[in-house]
Amino acid sequence: MKITWYGHSAFRLDFGGRGVLIDPFFTGNPAFTGNVDEIVAGVSHILLTHGHGDHVGDTLAIAQRTGATVVTNYDLCMWLASQGLEKFDPMNTGGTTHQPGFSVTLVRADHSSGMGEAGVNVPLGNPNGLIVKPEGGPVVYHMGDTDIFGDMQLIAEIHAPKIAMVPIGDRFTMSPTTAALAVRRFFKLDAVIPCHYGSFPIIEQTADKFVAAMQGHATRVIVPQRNVAFAV
Repeated sequence: MKITWYGHSAFRLDFGGRGVLIDPFFTGNPAFTGNVDEIVAGVSHILLTHGHGDHVGDTLAIAQRTGATVVTNYDLCMWLASQGLEKFDPMNTGGTTHQPGFSVTLVRADHSSGMGEAGVNVPLGNPNGLIVKPEGGPVVYHMGDTDIFGDMQLIAEIHAPKIAMVPIGDRFTMSPTTAALAVRRFFKLDAVIPCHYGSFPIIEQTADKFVAAMQGHATRVIVPQRNVAFAV
């Protein structure tokens, strides 16, 4: 599997000849410097953790351009469908859907989810983390936006992720030290990838505090370069 980070919480997974985008926030992302044409080439699926603009991002435009299937919670799927989305596979917390070559499970996240529309905030289902299980590949856990919570222990027990994307930016998610505590206490990961930092000025700008808090732990910390794929 290869993973590419595009800033904030946006990632691409490449495995089994397919490309999967997670939370593709490009337009308006201060940390984004990539080439969208290159990023969306070969994308078959878009997975969304929750209904905030900095995670839904360019989903509609990419789906219309590529024909990719969007997988996310039911409420967000229906809202996107009302905006013109044609291919989607709705689900909800605790459920699993099977896609060609991999499955997706939605798990709990402690956050919020909604979009402003005509001056009113529209709730768009519960926020989630994503468990991605490729056939023959490592289990990936994108935590979405969340605080630490005790049931992370159950997520580790049930799904046994080996790779995790962990938000460290503070203010809207866990702080770097709390994120490190979550990884150290609840998971047996091969690698952890910090995200949700270095974009907007009001959140953490670097992963330095997270790296420091993970020192001495067996989990490999990967601080990715934007737009550069790495193998796991």
